[in-house]
This record gives sequence, C-alpha cells and structure tokens, in this order.
Amino acid sequence: MNETASKNSKLYVDIVNHLRDMINTNGLQPGDKLPSERALSESLPAGRSSIREALRALELLGLIETRKGEGTFLRNFEGHNLVELISTFILQNEKAKSDVLETKNYIQLNALDIAMGKIADNEVEALKNWVKHHQDINENEFFIKIINIADNFLIHRLWTILKEYYQSLKFPEIIWAKEDYLTILHALEKKDQKKLWQVYKELKERS
Repeated sequence: MNETASKNSKLYVDIVNHLRDMINTNGLQPGDKLPSERALSESLPAGRSSIREALRALELLGLIETRKGEGTFLRNFEGHNLVELISTFILQNEKAKSDVLETKNYIQLNALDIAMGKIADNEVEALKNWVKHHQDINENEFFIKIINIADNFLIHRLWTILKEYYQSLKFPEIIWAKEDYLTILHALEKKDQKKLWQVYKELKERS
C-alpha cells in the first residue's frame, strides 16, 4: 500500500471511530439523522471532501443512507456483513492480512483440540466415510465439520468471519489429499494431541 492510500485508510478509520463514538454518546438509533458534512468536518481534522468519501463508503456498506434534501441517516445494520467492514476499513495492509490467516489457523488448531475431547466414535466413522467418498474436499469444508463437533459458538463465529474475509481476497482454496484428512481423523480417534498438532503443522507448511 502506498503512503497516500495508507493515509486515506487511516482517515476513514478515524471518521468511522468518530461516528461510532458520536452514535454511542448521543444514543442515536436507526433512522436518526447524522450531523452534516460541514459539522463533521468541523469536529474532525478532515476536509469535507474526505468526509464525503467516507460517508459514501459507509453508505455502500449499508451502514447509513442519504435522503435527497433531508440529510444522512443511520440505518439498521444489525446483522451487517462484518467482513466488508473489516476489509474496507481495517485490513488494508499485508501484515493485517497475514494476521487474519494466522488467527484462522490458530482457531482451527484449537477447534481440533476441543473436538478431540467431544467427538464420538460414530462421528469419526461418519467423517472417514465422507472423506473417502468425496473428491477435492477443501480445508474449509473439512473444518466446518470439525468446528460443529467442537460445539463452541464463539469459535464458530470467529472462524466464519475470518474464513469469509479470507475468501473475499480471492485466494485459491486449499485442498489436501484424502490421506491427510484421514490422518487427522485417526489422531482425533486415538486422542493423540501430539500427532494431531504435528500433522496440522506439516499440512499448513505445505499449503
């Protein structure tokens, strides 16, 4: 990212943070009117053109709406696509993207640990049969099943957000060989954490 783009990204984050604080402080609700561009530019170290661009981006994300002749209003963004918000305002550099992948891998490894303590024999067999009878299973298809067995809402939610963001970057899907998935399942079945971690680490190094 060049210096200009980096400054613009930081400016957008500053504007978003200012709006968030203002919404919380004033107790604004969906449908309430936001301050004008002029008022915002006076309370922020930013020109009206920068404010306008940031508001336009927020509108594209569905967080606010502009009504001609009336002003800008807060929308009901409950359930809003967090992935878009992350990718637009926060994760604008290569280090942050790398951090996302690292965190996703960490969550997957911990999901394997949790699943190891919960998985039943019939679930192991069902997963083995699924792997054997399906071609080109990608990493995400496999881990959603592991995460469902782990049965931890927060892990499921965090992993889903990171997975969707990673997919939004248009990286190729990671597909392992059947034998790799079966080796993981064998380690789960035997409750062999050392083997589980070793196999997962080797697979990620090859990916």
